[in-house]
Amino acid sequence: MSPPMDSVPLGQMNDADLMLRVRGHDDEAAFALLVARHQKILLNFFARSGVQYDSEDLVQQTFLRLYRYRQRYVATAKFTTFLFLLARQVWIDELRRRQRRERLAESLAAEPHEEFAAPADPSAGTQGDLDLARALAALPEGLRQVVELAVYQDLPYAEVAGILGIPVGTVKSRMFNALAKLRALLEPEATAAAPHQGPAKGDRP
Repeated sequence: MSPPMDSVPLGQMNDADLMLRVRGHDDEAAFALLVARHQKILLNFFARSGVQYDSEDLVQQTFLRLYRYRQRYVATAKFTTFLFLLARQVWIDELRRRQRRERLAESLAAEPHEEFAAPADPSAGTQGDLDLARALAALPEGLRQVVELAVYQDLPYAEVAGILGIPVGTVKSRMFNALAKLRALLEPEATAAAPHQGPAKGDRP
């Protein structure tokens, strides 16, 4: 029979048990231990994104969001999955803020800002960035998660699978479906024009 949670020293508790203490008792010591355990991996997570901002600030935002949403944590969920989903949302929110700032800058200046190049096409201008952001936001959550982690964070499929708690094969299939949907969303004119070519040719004498 395992000892009661309260009798186990904090340092010997796993992440899930520490998070349950934070959720149930607002345990500051347990929360501080979670921060100490995962601060470095979050710094790496944001640093690998390739976006120009302060990674340490985003790590702080992630832990603040973790505490704010502590009541949403369920014991059946892997703690790192919960944490990385919050970190991903912090990262997305930062990208959206940057895109809004870029849109304002574009309206004030005649030339686009080269510092915010679209990851899919470095030669594309700011409008391409915004189009891509809208298309990405239109994807189903499961597909969008894979693109954000594998493409924007440049994580290997095996690591993406671990974060999302799904098989590597599922990551690959979701990536394939996501890219197909993004192409359709980013090329609506080409898709719409294709059906008209057949009838138009048939009308010719």
